[in-house]
Amino acid sequence: MIGWLDNLRERMAVAASAPFAHAEYPLAHTLDYRGDPGLFGPDSVTWRVVGSPISLFGGIRGLLVQAAHPEVVAGVEDHSRYRQDPLGRLSRTSNYVVATSFGAVPEVEKAVDVVRRRHVTITGTSHRQIPYTADDPELSAWVHNSLTAGFLVCHQTFSGEPLTVDEADAFVSEQTRVGALLDSDPMPTTADDLLQWVREYPDVGTAPGMEDAVAFLRRPPLDPLPRFVYRFIFAAVAATVPPRLRDVLGIRRVPGAILVGKAIAVLLRWVLGSSPTWKLACLRIDAPLPEGRVFKQPMLVDVPETLDR
Repeated sequence: MIGWLDNLRERMAVAASAPFAHAEYPLAHTLDYRGDPGLFGPDSVTWRVVGSPISLFGGIRGLLVQAAHPEVVAGVEDHSRYRQDPLGRLSRTSNYVVATSFGAVPEVEKAVDVVRRRHVTITGTSHRQIPYTADDPELSAWVHNSLTAGFLVCHQTFSGEPLTVDEADAFVSEQTRVGALLDSDPMPTTADDLLQWVREYPDVGTAPGMEDAVAFLRRPPLDPLPRFVYRFIFAAVAATVPPRLRDVLGIRRVPGAILVGKAIAVLLRWVLGSSPTWKLACLRIDAPLPEGRVFKQPMLVDVPETLDR
């Protein structure tokens, strides 16, 4: 019976991880930077939040809320290849979060440099005749703050181990270090201020391409099993979006969606455990593995036996 369950869990873990394996792993050489804690380190709240499988929920929510900004949508519509390479886009976004959260400083700098060079080319004019450029501090702030809020809200709602008020504030404050690398401004530094900023942001609205972006997030091109589970995750995430933004995005709160999302979160924790990249980062700096965390997935780099534990 135990062997059958282990086999089932492994198959489910592969299915859950596959959509994010369409780009080169960003920390392939992280063990070359022994002792480098990166932007955060083992005592940070960021490692706890992003190292949880519930960060998947947060990433989806962040991308969904970002689509409520017409100039952001225009930039995606005019310059992104997400229709031609949807899983590559998801993987690259995930890898950026992984690199900036757990990478050594050179790996963080490399990830940010890739984004900066890409942002220089993303310019245009939206349907409401407002010029945009991806490196504009306020547009960057919308993207950054929406993603940070997504991780925070979904962790608090679905993880089963919500942060205290002080921990939530610490997470938001830590995340400003990432936003600052892309000159995002403004960046609230407390949880309440962040959520209020996103909730009341004045420049949201519908736009050509928004419906396509939301439809992509609602039904990404996944294999049958993850696609079936994902639709319930999307409904749960959508239910956490503030009503004003739901109205802009054309999504609705499905009754019972959050309860179902919590049940799926329990399943994901059983299937995936904590992020193997969290473990790898601990090994890089010779830090003890966090108590109470189970690392079920293999690390994506070869680790010397003297380091692995």
